Amino acid sequence: MLTANAPSHITRWCVTLRGNTPLYIRRSSRPSHPRSKKSKYSSKIKIYASNPTSTSVKADTIFYRLFQSFPSIFFELINQPPETANTYQFSSVEVKQLAFRIDGVFLPKSNASSPIYFVEVQFQADKKFYSRLFTEIFLYLDKTQLTNNWRGVVVYPSRSVDVGETERYIELLTSGRVTRIYLDEFDSTASQSISIGTVKLVIEPESSAVTKARELINLARQQIASEIIQREFLELIETIIIYKFPQKSREEIEQMLGFSELKQTKVYQEAKQEGKAEGKLEGKLEAVPFMLNLGATVEQIAKALGLDVELVRLVAAKANANEE
Repeated sequence: MLTANAPSHITRWCVTLRGNTPLYIRRSSRPSHPRSKKSKYSSKIKIYASNPTSTSVKADTIFYRLFQSFPSIFFELINQPPETANTYQFSSVEVKQLAFRIDGVFLPKSNASSPIYFVEVQFQADKKFYSRLFTEIFLYLDKTQLTNNWRGVVVYPSRSVDVGETERYIELLTSGRVTRIYLDEFDSTASQSISIGTVKLVIEPESSAVTKARELINLARQQIASEIIQREFLELIETIIIYKFPQKSREEIEQMLGFSELKQTKVYQEAKQEGKAEGKLEGKLEAVPFMLNLGATVEQIAKALGLDVELVRLVAAKANANEE
């Protein structure tokens, strides 16, 4: 089952923590194309195809978009029901004191018994990775008022990249708190889900990437009923291929994937416009509880986000009810 959040081109809201309360909210936009202006949230982490000479692409950007748009994929990766995504919200969180940024955090929307999931995408060998990972996690837990338990998930392209020093952290790594995922070890069978196939496409060699992408596109057209979700999924596939073939133009990529005719259809264009409208509204509504926690009034939030005051009141009331 593939579920989606708002389209990934919509502005995201990130919380920066200081002391025991959120300090401020900042908007961040993830680039959807390698030629976009470099974001200040860009990371040094890169993806390498199986061929070591192939062009590298930014792993954190792709996985951020993947988990933000289709959070159910994350829970499928850790063998949890995809529907679990409906009870979580995903964001990239920065702890300001030491300028740490955690690649992704899945926060429970209301259930205090559900764990917080910290996600790190690690595509380069780094002996100090686990030192940094646990420092970020424990600093975040110290600076937040959340009392939930926690789990860590690290996504590697293969075991060969997992070279971090573990002796000092062996109890944490063997306790079940941390799940290490090696993408090349997922079974590539015809029965695998679209979700897992999409994740594996990130490490697919250039020689077979387009063929795999076309297979996923055909599956999406057959299995995803919602036109908006289908369009968002197809654009995600296109983005992955664009990053794998940076020397190709977007028009060439569209030809390779057979998108040229599809994007001209009335159904696709209508779904695109509807998705943009819904995504913009959803992104604004998700920001309301955070802004309330900062002490902003309903009227101030409505003015800042360009929303109806009564709509903001309804969201605020729902947020308060969830907290109780």
